[in-house]
Amino acid sequence: MDTFTKKHPDESGPLACLRTPADRFSRLIGFDYPVGFIDVGGGVRMAYIAAGPADGQPIVLLHGEPTWGYLYRHMIAPLADAGYRVLAPDLVGFGRSDKPTRIADHSTQRHVDWMRAWFDALGLTDAVFFGQDWGALIGLRLVAEQPARFSRVFVGNGFLLTGDEPARFLIGVWRAFAQYSPLFPVGAMLQAGTRRWLSRAERAAYVAPFPDARYMAGPRALPRLLPVSPGDPAHRPNRAAWTALETFESPFHTCFSDGDPVTRGGAKPFRERVPGAASVSHKTVAGAGHFLQEDAGEEIAHFMRDCALRS
Repeated sequence: MDTFTKKHPDESGPLACLRTPADRFSRLIGFDYPVGFIDVGGGVRMAYIAAGPADGQPIVLLHGEPTWGYLYRHMIAPLADAGYRVLAPDLVGFGRSDKPTRIADHSTQRHVDWMRAWFDALGLTDAVFFGQDWGALIGLRLVAEQPARFSRVFVGNGFLLTGDEPARFLIGVWRAFAQYSPLFPVGAMLQAGTRRWLSRAERAAYVAPFPDARYMAGPRALPRLLPVSPGDPAHRPNRAAWTALETFESPFHTCFSDGDPVTRGGAKPFRERVPGAASVSHKTVAGAGHFLQEDAGEEIAHFMRDCALRS
């Protein structure tokens, strides 16, 4: 276990982080890709894998809560084989990335800043983006902020909540569970959000980033950051992001499953409000749960490829 303290450039206090030992990831099946690390500020490292030709158009696949880039293993090879440079980063606090140890160290703005720093360090332009769950929320903030950087966007089982929406019962339950439950069984959560049966090795891969409770501030924090009222810190910046997305004219696709009670109906606002969604293909994935990449990863990758070919 590596423990270190860094000063975040935008904060006055130290940022204590943990690094998951590399041997926790030594038994992964179907995820044998080289790992890179980017300093995204104050010595905090964000991990990512890359596949496909180095000169290919970049496709960024961004996971959400409580997963990591491993979630995209069924999508990476088909997209790389189609000639794309596929990049799957791990959010700070997840996967192989550094893990701030305090829940208070996580904020929506910090995650947006960390993700922007990663994009900047790699010099990504003309990027195709796919985001699910929190990956959609963080990624869409970047799309709204720097639209010229993105040539095409896919949102899969995700949303950009502002706190103005009608209350969602399951989100309230999820926030309370993350805050008060003494247990946080990541493997069981993945199984609950997936229709197919995950093997023991697959469930273990999702648990691997978190050797013990000290590593879990990120998964514990993100549910509490979802805005549920106009008084939440993310309310104004997320509303501003929606205003920007209402002028986004590049292709914008939705790819939602029919079996996710958390994001059910979430495709509609994007299709109605984002100009780039008006005349492009959208997809409903039959028989998939919240983690649709697990249930239908290859199908989604082929949809993404076909959307680009039809342009």
